[in-house]
Amino acid sequence: MSRDLLPGVTGVLVLADGTVLQGVGVGAVGDAVGEVCFNTAMTGYQEILTDPSYMAQIVAFTFPHVGNVGTNVEDIEQMSGSAETAARGAIFRDVPTRPANWRADADLETWMTRRGVIGLAGVDTRALTRRIREQGMPHAVIAHNPDGQFDLDALQAKARAWNGLVGLDLAKDASCLQPFTYDEGLWDWNGGYAKAGDKPKYEVVVVDYGVKRNILRGLVSVGARVTVVPAKTTAEEILARNPDGVLLSNGPGDPAATGEYAVPEIRKLVESGKPVFGICLGHQMLSLALGAKTVKMEQGHHGANHPVKDLTTGKVEIVSMNHGFTVDRDSLPEPVVETHVSLFDGTNAGLALKDRPVFSVQHHPEASPGPTDSLYLFERFAGLMDQAK
Repeated sequence: MSRDLLPGVTGVLVLADGTVLQGVGVGAVGDAVGEVCFNTAMTGYQEILTDPSYMAQIVAFTFPHVGNVGTNVEDIEQMSGSAETAARGAIFRDVPTRPANWRADADLETWMTRRGVIGLAGVDTRALTRRIREQGMPHAVIAHNPDGQFDLDALQAKARAWNGLVGLDLAKDASCLQPFTYDEGLWDWNGGYAKAGDKPKYEVVVVDYGVKRNILRGLVSVGARVTVVPAKTTAEEILARNPDGVLLSNGPGDPAATGEYAVPEIRKLVESGKPVFGICLGHQMLSLALGAKTVKMEQGHHGANHPVKDLTTGKVEIVSMNHGFTVDRDSLPEPVVETHVSLFDGTNAGLALKDRPVFSVQHHPEASPGPTDSLYLFERFAGLMDQAK
């Protein structure tokens, strides 16, 4: 592709191989490096852009019309407000539309500017998606300059110099620094987010590798008092809180890298006999702790319309997924059982131990794309805690 920019171009995406995609800059001014992935969701762009699992990634939205519901202060998934611990950039087919929704308090572009998220609009996202499907997720730099001046060679060099996600522990940066409690439940149409009751049924400790708020809300909704602890908290410190169960959260980066300090602690939690529930990165690191392996995917799974089969019930659910690494199903040892499988490509989407109250899923049950197809997993966790009691 020619490196000569067209008139009016204020934003570019420069891939490590020198390919330049031109368009209109949106949101924050500047540049950011990351791995480019595509997301097939038709809704939930604010939740996607604030999901810590997208840290060090640039998200290309395949749905052409983004922005119509605006943004608000309630639909932010990360616990911190910084874009440094979530998606670094966003790519759109069209310039984001003006909001037309009663919950909106800001338009998408203004919100992106405030957060420091760089956007690029006017891109052929279908062509970009096909490229990712055929060649994998590229390293790239997304840049926005209202003056239209870009040093393309320097941007390409920056993309080429970035080492990527393999071997990168990002959970330590996405995690909280100090333990805290969380008491907000799931959103209700009439009353907003519910509050936890005065007499919780369970005490749950969440190990924060980059946790999403709605995971915490899902736990509160089944009667848990939730305590969130940093990623490097030891098993001894967690068990000293005498929890009824432990949840291993989602998060960004390479599970093997985070697992260097997390896996030994997860093994101790499993051996304790306490119910353990893992989600996304937590699922991957639990698999490592149980003796399985994880591998990098070519294009990953990113969207809110992924069919997954629950092998324990035979039911198919529509789920949200966001992961660039996967558990190698052929490496699952005894006594690990595969419980869920992706119907897109057959990759592993869940596991459980035969002899302990331990299970995990690759997808995001809290994201409600079905809209409530996977919320039963929080009830399943509660059931294990009941049995343990």
